[in-house]
This record gives sequence, structure tokens and C-alpha cells, in this order.
Amino acid sequence: MPATELAFLPVHQLCADLAARRVSPVEVTQAFLERIAAQDPKLGAFVDVYGEEARLAAQAAEAAIASGHAVGPLHGVPVALKDLIELEGRVVTGGCQAWRERRATRTATLARRLIAQGMIVLGKTHTVEFAMGGWGTNSVLGTPWNPWDPDRRRTPGGSSSGSGVAVAAGLAPWAVGSDTGGSVRLPASWCGITGLKTTIGRISTYGVLPLSPTLDTPGPMARCVEDAALLYLAMQGPDPLDPRTLRLPFTDPMATLRRGVRGLRLARMPEGERQYASNEVLAAYDRSLAELEALGAEIVAVKLPFNFADVAAANLLIMAAESYTILHELIDDERAPLDPHVRPRIAAGRAVTARAYIEALQQRETMKLAFADAMEGIDALLTPTTMTTALPLEDVDQGKAPAHFTRFGNFLDLCALALPNGQGEGGLPTSLQIVCRGYDEAMALRIGWAYENATEWHQRRLPG
Repeated sequence: MPATELAFLPVHQLCADLAARRVSPVEVTQAFLERIAAQDPKLGAFVDVYGEEARLAAQAAEAAIASGHAVGPLHGVPVALKDLIELEGRVVTGGCQAWRERRATRTATLARRLIAQGMIVLGKTHTVEFAMGGWGTNSVLGTPWNPWDPDRRRTPGGSSSGSGVAVAAGLAPWAVGSDTGGSVRLPASWCGITGLKTTIGRISTYGVLPLSPTLDTPGPMARCVEDAALLYLAMQGPDPLDPRTLRLPFTDPMATLRRGVRGLRLARMPEGERQYASNEVLAAYDRSLAELEALGAEIVAVKLPFNFADVAAANLLIMAAESYTILHELIDDERAPLDPHVRPRIAAGRAVTARAYIEALQQRETMKLAFADAMEGIDALLTPTTMTTALPLEDVDQGKAPAHFTRFGNFLDLCALALPNGQGEGGLPTSLQIVCRGYDEAMALRIGWAYENATEWHQRRLPG
């Protein structure tokens, strides 16, 4: 099978082909490594590529499958990991030049789980420094190139910028990102892929470099909803090293994935929020509502107890306070080679008082209850994922954030799925966000699967 065709196969199809031995793990892994070698010098998705080790793991997977010793359906499938995820003995930079040679002394639980299921780590992907930024830029270690515009550098979305670019460009079949204010969903939107923001505790954060532990959530990034569901399933579960995972029952999103949306009540965003989205984003959003209605969903209005912008200040206060507590030694060291756009975002935490921080946490709990009351009887809230399509890098205002439609999901401890729903000028992707109650990832994936299978946006190929 040609390398390009292999690289863009849905993972669920790739798993079937590997199990039936129509393709081999060696063939698949080599196809991705060749594409990385050919394209990543321009795209800059990867911080490090584990070529030799990936080939050895692929050979072992091929032998295991051939001898009837496959450990599961994902055995032999490659994956890319955001460079916040620790692998013992490997460099983990967190997007920071000061940590360029720092080696991990442990392996993240989520990585250990994926490797235990036979997955092959291709390498680590770029991130915004400390994961503190939504545009996807890193002025020190480099900004990945959004592949939807081969001629002009545009925002890839952040902070999981490298993961988004790697999946979109066929350098990895899927990848893992993390989301504190939109960092899985923003790159999913601008790179034309699917990303799932999970709820706190669904996936262990042990061994994932923290930014804001109250808000940090790892999540899958893939080219279709079914693949996102499979990767989410592979990572979730209780972990004694992350106590927040221990109280949650295991859920299988595959059991309800294909049930459709008939009879579901889906809320459109309040009218006042439309002013924040561009006309082309709104046009794609309105078409998405009509398509879901045609599939049998009831599209309803909802009156929320706050505007999305109201969430931003408290969310940023929590992020700044917690990130500064974790990173203050580097932030306060004026000699440290830090991204000049990121340092002030975290340094703002220096001024946050204990009283202000506690009040923000209390406000969060109050607003979570008010939102739950407003959403009573409603299965999901639908919004655009980003306000615009990907911007030229020279047009980015680093003093602002692109997370208007995503940040409230972290603040209120919700789950949310971002998936392609159209194209704007120049063929740039637009994205639909499906926001569900906390721990109802299965519902978000179910709605997303129904929409995706009634449209073809996820099947679009890159220009050229």
C-alpha cells in the first residue's frame, strides 16, 4: 500500500488491516517515519523522532502478531505524544529551551498504558512553552507550520500545536495532547482534525508536566471521531498515582457511538455569543445545526447564567496562580531563555493573593451548579470551536487569546469534542464544538459520530 494511503487510513481501519495481516507494523511505522523525514523539516511538528526505537518496536509487534501473541487491537499502531508527556530516560522539554536537555525519571501513566497495548511511539511533538498559549506559537523552540496553507505561515493552534499538525499532515495516525483552556480543541479546529477535551480524572495526569492541575486534562487528537473514541478508551481508567481517577466508573464510548442523535435535545449557543465568530465560521456553524436537526435532533435555545467571556477572568486567575506556583523559579530568573509572550502570562500569578485564588475556586463551584441547572434536559451545547479560521502569524495579537469558545469547558469541568464542519476562505478548516456534562464523553462522541457520518468534512485532504 502506498505510504500516503497508509498514512491517512483511519486508525480503526488500520487496526483491522494489521489484525488481518494485510499490512505489517513494520510497513506502517516505516511509512510514517518516511513522511516525517520528508515533511517535518518544513512543518516542524516534532521535537524529537524515535526512529530506531520505533522500527525495533514495529519488528517486535510484527513477530507477536504473526505468532498469535497480539496484546490487543492497537498492537502495532504508531502514536505521537505531546512534549509534556514523560518517558523515562527521554528528554521532556515542555516547550522550554531551558529544559532542552532535561530527562524524565518516570513514564506517564497514559504513555505506559498505550505502550502496554502495543502502540509504537514515533516521537514527541512541539508545544507552546509550558502549554501556556492558544495560538500555537513558540518563539524560542519554533512554531509548527499549519499544513492547510503551504505558502503562508498560519496559527496551528495551541498549546498542542505539534500534535495537531502531525495528525493533519499524516505524520502520525493520531496523537495525544492536553487541554487547560482549549489546547486540544484549538489545534483540532485550525488543523482540521478531531480533538476530545476530557473531564478531570478520566485520564491520569501522572507524568504529564502540569500547568494548572485544577484544569489540566489530557486528550486524544485524531482524524475522525471513532479514532478519537478508541484512543480515549485506551488511555482512561483508574490510576493509584492520580487519586482523581479512582472514584470514576470505567465507561466504554464504543457501546453508544452509533446510536445517532434522534430524540436528543441540543442547544444552540446564546445569540449574544455570535458576535465573537466570523461570518464564515457562523455559516458553517448554522449548517451544522441544520444537519443535526435533519438527523432527528431537536435544536433548542438555552439561557445561560453567564456569558462565555465572564468565565475568562476567573479561569485565567486560576491558571496564572497555579502555573506560577509550579514554575516561579524559571519565571523569576531573568536569564532563563523563555518565550517573551509566555513569561508575562505566568508571571501574572505572582500578584494573585490566596484570597483571590480561593474565591475563584468558589466561584467555579457556584457557576458549575448554575450551568447544570440551565442545561437541565439538554444533552449538549453546540458552539463553534474557534472564532475564526487560522490566522496568518503576523496578524496574531499575543496579548489576546483565541479561547473564547473553549475556556468555559475547562472552568466548569465539562467535556467537549471539536470536529471539522466546513471550510472558509482559501479552504481553511472550520470546526464545531460539542460540549457535554462532565464525564459524558460518550455523549459528545455519539453526537460527533452522527454528524461526521452525515458529512464529509473529516475526509478532506490537504492542498497539494
